Amino acid sequence: MTMAARSFTVRHWFADGVFRTIVRNASYLGSGKLVAALLGLVALACAGRGMTPALFGTLVIIHSYANGVGALVKFQTWQFIVRYGTPAMGRGDFDELRDVTGFAFGLDLASGLVGLVGGLVLLPFLADWFDIPEEDVQIAMFYCLLIPTMTAATPTGILRVLDRFDQLALQQLVTPILRAIGGAVSYFGNLGFVGFVVTWFLADLAGDLCLWVMSVIELRRRGIHGALRPGLVGPGRRLPAAWDFVWTTNVAHSVWAAWGPVSNLIVGAMLGPTSAGLFKIAATFFDSASKPADLMSRSFYPEIMRLDPASRHPWQLAIRSAFVSGGMGLLILLVVIVGGEPVIGLVFGKRYMEAYDLLQLMTASLIVTMASFPLESLLYMAGRQRSALVAEGTAAAGYALLLFVLIHLFGITGAGLAYVAGVSLKALFMLLPTVSAYRHRQNLVSVMTPVKGARA
Repeated sequence: MTMAARSFTVRHWFADGVFRTIVRNASYLGSGKLVAALLGLVALACAGRGMTPALFGTLVIIHSYANGVGALVKFQTWQFIVRYGTPAMGRGDFDELRDVTGFAFGLDLASGLVGLVGGLVLLPFLADWFDIPEEDVQIAMFYCLLIPTMTAATPTGILRVLDRFDQLALQQLVTPILRAIGGAVSYFGNLGFVGFVVTWFLADLAGDLCLWVMSVIELRRRGIHGALRPGLVGPGRRLPAAWDFVWTTNVAHSVWAAWGPVSNLIVGAMLGPTSAGLFKIAATFFDSASKPADLMSRSFYPEIMRLDPASRHPWQLAIRSAFVSGGMGLLILLVVIVGGEPVIGLVFGKRYMEAYDLLQLMTASLIVTMASFPLESLLYMAGRQRSALVAEGTAAAGYALLLFVLIHLFGITGAGLAYVAGVSLKALFMLLPTVSAYRHRQNLVSVMTPVKGARA
């Protein structure tokens, strides 16, 4: 293909209004994430330099424990709201939209309470295995009070359905700004370990509460009242296949979303807090580098839910979005390889340089991560959430097994190798059912049309 032909093809892609919307919304989120990533590095740098590697690792383990428990019990209510709320908005059915958001809110409340109780009860028994010193168990239990807000995804789904990605971009800055400011205060004020724990706690809490405030304001501005009245039985009865969708996505994402925090816990348990801190630094760099794929996914999913899955349009959008994201992944990969070592050395100090070796291993999977982001959304669009569950569950199980085996064989380097393998397994297991769904797309029905038996 000539350069002129390639240029024409790319211009043709941007002639598609839906593709432009996906890129626009991703750019909103990306602008916030870029600043958030830089502020996150400042916060990590303050913590890394303000404490010993062992204490920094303990902070990471405490945060990972609360985050991991939240991820395990969390229902992906934002995906449920997008899946059912977007079509309801398109049809102008605000009663159904209230059922969707109320059902999601009820799930968030229930899962948050279960996570909080479970996390507090289990922590004293697991603290020794996770290498949390006995004198730090109480402050770790205090940090677990964040679990209910960590599990709540209803406001995120509301803002996405209402196309307020600009609000989401602003909210993304709240936690990293407060964590960076608090980290600087704790570092220069010599507040020590407790100061950093309290700083991270307050920053996370403020960021979570900000989402709720934004969603309430936006609902009121649009005149949508009663959307946050929690309920499970009535809305669950009126929404077709609601329970099947939320349980399937909950199990799938609980397994996979927990792999970051659980990885830190496993590394800490097998190799100690210092190694957990090194793994956290490498994972933070990798997550920051792969954020464009996450942002594209958050923009991509709501848009394809407005399209007919039996047509080629959403599938073509997936290929175009994957191509753009994969191209960005290649550029980011080169930047990380060239600039990762000096940045880690400058920000965290020479004692954390081993994290760069991990980062080099993990970036090998960057292009795979970024190019494969549309697969999960396509499976949900096609009503194949159970296929996504099998793919994510199988990949997570393979990753966990490899993590234990490779850490035992190669130490912290094995953790990086397992990470690459886990990402690759997930992409492969997602691709197979997606190809099958595309081949049988003529049998798919658009969710924009009313479902038989639904409210008129």
